[in-house]
Amino acid sequence: MTTTDADNFYNFSAIDPNEIGSDSFHIFTRIFLPCMYSFVFIFGLVGNALVFIILVFYEKLKTLTDVFLLNLSVADWIFLWTLPFWAYSATQEWVFGTVACRAIRGLYTLNLYTSMLTLTSITFDRLIAITFATKAHTCQTKRMTWGKLICILIWVISLAFATPQFIFSEAFSIDKAICQENYPNHRTELVLEVIQVTLGYFIPMLTMTTCYSLIIKTLLHARSFQKHKSLKKIFSVVGTFILTQSPYTFLRLIKIIDWSFNLNRNFEYAIVVTEAFAYFHGCLNPVLYFFIGAKFRKNFQKIIKKSRCIKWKVTARQGQTTEDEGSKTFTASNNADATSMYPL
Repeated sequence: MTTTDADNFYNFSAIDPNEIGSDSFHIFTRIFLPCMYSFVFIFGLVGNALVFIILVFYEKLKTLTDVFLLNLSVADWIFLWTLPFWAYSATQEWVFGTVACRAIRGLYTLNLYTSMLTLTSITFDRLIAITFATKAHTCQTKRMTWGKLICILIWVISLAFATPQFIFSEAFSIDKAICQENYPNHRTELVLEVIQVTLGYFIPMLTMTTCYSLIIKTLLHARSFQKHKSLKKIFSVVGTFILTQSPYTFLRLIKIIDWSFNLNRNFEYAIVVTEAFAYFHGCLNPVLYFFIGAKFRKNFQKIIKKSRCIKWKVTARQGQTTEDEGSKTFTASNNADATSMYPL
């Protein structure tokens, strides 16, 4: 995030308030963004909770890919809790203070790099599993141990990437209360942004592209194409993440390098839309798991059946309780009648 990201959260002080189209732009952000954030929050929260339940209680984390997907789901789930704050800020102003500002901006960056590094790790794992299939199968236990350690390392590295947001984010007022980074100078802002995007975005993306190229090359020389099925889900998750994050990442870099874009209204529309679109990865992954992963659909059906069984049992118990109460009432009524027949 940059010092000009305040514009993204609707303090457009750099733009003349009398400029034509300014009012319509503010109305657009106050309607469009809360709707988008609310949609992603609700569906992402439910979807990632289901992913967590299925991976932990049904799949039992049998493979290293399951461990990485769980890590990805947890990162998304944590990030999703920041969206209600931004939704309120879009409609009103930032009223949550500096501590919350630092935490929430830091969590977005933390999620971004945790997701990117986890997807990179998944790609490496798929490359090893396909290129060295026999050796990977015999070392499954060792790979699981290393995978869990890698997940811990991913969170440590991501926290390092997110540190500037945790340190430099502040809540303050210009024409209204806002939450944004407040770097000492533009040079510091530019250097940190370039380092973060290069190490946390472009290098992992280049690594994933290279790994998938090698995977495809290996599969094309293989007799069996069964392995294509195991790649569909991972490839879709990686592709979706890159497609949702790339537009906003490029526009952020352009905006920092050339400040004149801050005065361009069409560019500001593009920033707002691509930023909201970037948040969509938080609720898209569970959808991809459902439509691509056969095991995920089967486990989801099991959850539905169990919930129906529980509901049926509760209903049956309530019915039994009602019958028992009716029986007791009937018995009490008979006893009362018998007593009235034989007065003391």
